[in-house]
Amino acid sequence: MIQRFDVLIVGAGAAGMMCAIEAGRRGRRVLIVDHAPAPGEKIRISGGGRCNFTNLGAGVHAMLGENPRFATSALKRFSQRDFIARVDQAGIAWHEKTLGQLFCDGSARQIVGMLSGQMTEAGVTLRLGTGVAETAAGPDGFRVRLSDGGAIQTAALVLATGGKSIPKMGATGWAYETARTLGLRITETRPGLVPLTFEAGLLEETKALSGLSVDAVVTAGAGRKAARFREGLLFTHRGLSGPSILQISSYWREGEAITADLAPGTDIFAALKAAKQANGKPDVATALGHIVPRRLADWVCQRGGVAGRLGDQKDAALASLGEAVNRWTVKPVGSEGYRTAEVTLGGIATDQLDQQTLQARSVPGLFCIGEAVDITGWLGGYNFQWAWSSGWAAGQAC
Repeated sequence: MIQRFDVLIVGAGAAGMMCAIEAGRRGRRVLIVDHAPAPGEKIRISGGGRCNFTNLGAGVHAMLGENPRFATSALKRFSQRDFIARVDQAGIAWHEKTLGQLFCDGSARQIVGMLSGQMTEAGVTLRLGTGVAETAAGPDGFRVRLSDGGAIQTAALVLATGGKSIPKMGATGWAYETARTLGLRITETRPGLVPLTFEAGLLEETKALSGLSVDAVVTAGAGRKAARFREGLLFTHRGLSGPSILQISSYWREGEAITADLAPGTDIFAALKAAKQANGKPDVATALGHIVPRRLADWVCQRGGVAGRLGDQKDAALASLGEAVNRWTVKPVGSEGYRTAEVTLGGIATDQLDQQTLQARSVPGLFCIGEAVDITGWLGGYNFQWAWSSGWAAGQAC
């Protein structure tokens, strides 16, 4: 028996649930399916379990993709302020952490609960533990066969299954494959917001720093195209992680180097010269250890072959230490991949979609939202805002 719906949404994540709520409120008969046993699993684990649900500075400036400006319409029509208003209306307490990042005071489950409740109020049918086995487009919409054997006829089909990041949660490239089958172009996909890795020799060099975290300014690229972020940097047993590295990973490409200022705001060369003039008796590593963490100071001095009393060091030696700290240039060999990536870069090409509605230009009734689209945000709530905004926009039209 064929069940008929106005809208079938595949993926009960942030974008999919938002779309379902809006379409349901418009009186549409909506079915949302997900292969997971519960909705909003990525929401539940995000932000250390507190959900970094948006950012006060959310905007197209923080988006990446073939055409980041594609996100302008949705982000303006349903902004961070609009989502915050919904969180407030639901009585969910929140706080700003750093850099405009907003988190729940309590559990991320509160956001999932809010969205689930609003779907129920809007008359949305939620079917969990259910995937899509087959999709076919026709003149009267889409015929979809579900993994449980059910057959669905729907006027609108919404692809909201996200990207390939965190495969242990069941993430796949299904949205890309389905969109490609229906004739849409897919841009290159790769892991984003992901730790970077070193080759064996460099790992051996940096082994002594594993576990050390410092404030850093990390740069990728050069000139006007350079990307730069100031946040924490963490040395790991695989390479580098921390917010600044996750951010820069979305801009970095294999074969390229990155540059890190491991003491932002401090001119190490000038500081060491001043310390030398004030008191040249301490060991140079000890003097540097008063400016940066001692483990980093020891590593930099040992690696640079600079040892002995500070007063005995020539300016060239101190300058080399300054360069090693303020402009440490390193070439990662790769990333940790989709296993730990928070997002997927690339996806369904934005030139295939209508900016206002997120509907495919060549396939009437097909909508693509959230991470499945070639729009990716910075770390810090930007990707959730894109999910809310794109889901809302499609929900007004599907």
